[in-house]
Amino acid sequence: MQNKTNLLSRYNAEALVEAGCDEAGRGCLAGSVFAAAVILPEGYENGQLDDSKRLTARQRYALREVIMRDAVAWAVGEVTAKEIDEMNILNASIEAMHRALSVLSVQPRFIIVDGNRFKPYGDVPYQTIVKGDRKFQSIAAASILAKTFRDDAMRSLSSQYPAYGWERNFGYPTAAHREAIRRCGPSPFHRQTFNLLGDGKTPSKRKNT
Repeated sequence: MQNKTNLLSRYNAEALVEAGCDEAGRGCLAGSVFAAAVILPEGYENGQLDDSKRLTARQRYALREVIMRDAVAWAVGEVTAKEIDEMNILNASIEAMHRALSVLSVQPRFIIVDGNRFKPYGDVPYQTIVKGDRKFQSIAAASILAKTFRDDAMRSLSSQYPAYGWERNFGYPTAAHREAIRRCGPSPFHRQTFNLLGDGKTPSKRKNT
């Protein structure tokens, strides 16, 4: 993570209130896609903030508490598997970010987004940044919130559908997850427009297991 004397990204030349956004669960076969938006205090520094994928689960959950305590504002948005099938995963990921931004207690006047795709949020200027979660603290914080809240949701769903191992794979396309889909059929929380079996074939309907 970059050491900065000023929180604001170099893209925000006017020193506007800035929110960082990131999503989690885009590549999963099941469950919602989650996104978070975070506004950190001016001059904030926390050297532990990083891309959530480079942190352990223990580190992510510890940092989640710090982020929720220290942030000027934070929020999480969710788009369901059914909605993903209706609008596609790219649009769903962006919609989840918009939903998070819309419920921030402080509305930003500039937005920085991990990756290279976004759609305008009202008339608020924005900048997409490839690997932004490794470069800017607010995006890293958003990545941690999105990941941990999504993991919590998948653990909760796993108690209803234990066959898929969501408490371990969180809906990602592991071999064991795909084998469970092949054996049991897809659940109501699987993304029906995705390649669930990895071979392009449509799995049979869910069995009573």
